[in-house]
Amino acid sequence: MPPNFSAVYGLVFCAGVYFPRKLAWWLPLATLALTDVAINLYYLLAHGINAFQVFQLMNYAVYVGLIWFGQRFNRRSSFASLLGGGLVGAVAFYLITNTASWLLNPFNNPEYTKTFAGWLIALTKGTAGWPHTWELFRNTFLSGGLFTGLFVGAMKLSEAAESADEEDEAEADADEVVPEEANA
Repeated sequence: MPPNFSAVYGLVFCAGVYFPRKLAWWLPLATLALTDVAINLYYLLAHGINAFQVFQLMNYAVYVGLIWFGQRFNRRSSFASLLGGGLVGAVAFYLITNTASWLLNPFNNPEYTKTFAGWLIALTKGTAGWPHTWELFRNTFLSGGLFTGLFVGAMKLSEAAESADEEDEAEADADEVVPEEANA
């Protein structure tokens, strides 16, 4: 997968929309934390690399914000509204985490001055030796839209199927009612 192409943005946003209040908080965050620990353990044991970086905590802060943002919607919101919310969440993730990386940049990059111009360079060009950050933004935006659309689409389809089943059951129950005059 390309860098920053992830289901996480859509998942945490949709958790806020569709999961019960308490479950929306602990299930996605605990799942992400456990997988991050497992990935770090793998890299540490297999390659001797400590993959955990302190700035990853900023990701979790943004995940919390995305869950909170998702809770501003409800499952009856339109597909377009929910897709838009997922895209806004992906853009927010990109802007917040890349701004934090710019502020806490450990590289001696003279272009990363703590000015508006330096911030724009951080949001578009990035650090030498890494993909340009505009590419990371593109991947974040596309995956945020794709996975939010898939999650929301699956929920809308399953709700429509459940509704159709309930209507079929109601019609079947109505057909089974025999008027009393017919029995007389």
